[in-house]
Amino acid sequence: MSYNLWRKKIDHNQRFSKEEALHLYRDSDLLALGELADLKRRLLNSKKLVTYIIDRNINYTNICISGCRFCAFFREDGAQGGYVLTREELSRKIEETLSLEGVQILLQGGLHPTLPFSFYEEMLAFIKSEHPIHIHGFSPPEIVHMSRQSGLGIAQVLRRLRAAGLDSIPGGGAEILVDRVRQAVSPRKCSADEWLAVMEEAHRQGIKTTATMMFGHVETIEERIEHFMRLRELQDKTQGFTAFIPWPFQPHNTRINVAPVGGVEYLRMLAVSRIVLDNIPNLQASWVTQGPKVAQVALTFGANDFGSTMIEENVVAATGVSYQLSEKEIRRIITDAGYEPARRNMAYEFI
Repeated sequence: MSYNLWRKKIDHNQRFSKEEALHLYRDSDLLALGELADLKRRLLNSKKLVTYIIDRNINYTNICISGCRFCAFFREDGAQGGYVLTREELSRKIEETLSLEGVQILLQGGLHPTLPFSFYEEMLAFIKSEHPIHIHGFSPPEIVHMSRQSGLGIAQVLRRLRAAGLDSIPGGGAEILVDRVRQAVSPRKCSADEWLAVMEEAHRQGIKTTATMMFGHVETIEERIEHFMRLRELQDKTQGFTAFIPWPFQPHNTRINVAPVGGVEYLRMLAVSRIVLDNIPNLQASWVTQGPKVAQVALTFGANDFGSTMIEENVVAATGVSYQLSEKEIRRIITDAGYEPARRNMAYEFI
């Protein structure tokens, strides 16, 4: 199909099939693809605003039994460098976040082999009793791990976590939602169906979530598109995803030996995701993995959100990739690209 036909589909809000998405990725001129994604973005969001959030990633433990081949952050139980944050350490990190006008913490950790379910409930209750902050925590693999360790069903785990103080759930651990890929890179982590089931149940209980995709390791282009289709299908049912965040795998210090995804491939994948995921309202640029310049270009390839100031980030940094941006720098980058910066919360309400 020609550019004009693709554009007509977008103008008329017509959905792209799996085959059309593959054609877009493989055959479209890069700049033309960016124009199409920008058109879709403008139909879904304000033409001028680019949002961002001030928050902090807090990894409550790096001890993990998953053994994912793509992870440079985890430690085995008993290994040097393994930790579980104390209440004092947790409180200090949150106080610092609040002092920098942060409104949220992204609370995630490894799949710890011995922590009881009560640990997670008590950690949430402690945070809520001490600090007025939104807790965006526990990705689906963590939820499944808690369920397996405790013997509780997913629905009960989520209800109890929410009662203890959980506000929303990040989309981590999605990698690629195809079990062939998951078996190759993280065989001890939850399946694609389990990841989706956690998100569906969370949405059913009124818990908003995000969705992610880590690409550029062992998956095919077809499997990336399948990932989009599975997210889109669930969003049709629940409308619970607030945003999609695709980010490229960083291979350094990991057990997967591939060349890192470059800026052109990242922008192509970002643009296709904006066009295909027509029911997920927000698309986030990944300056943490791509750097500020590529992320700035991403704002014309479908992204309407610049993500977080990342007061603290450990997982990507463990691969040797380390970009840091202040709120002032993020606002300047957005403004220089011709947009208006706007602070938000997890629900994409403006602050």
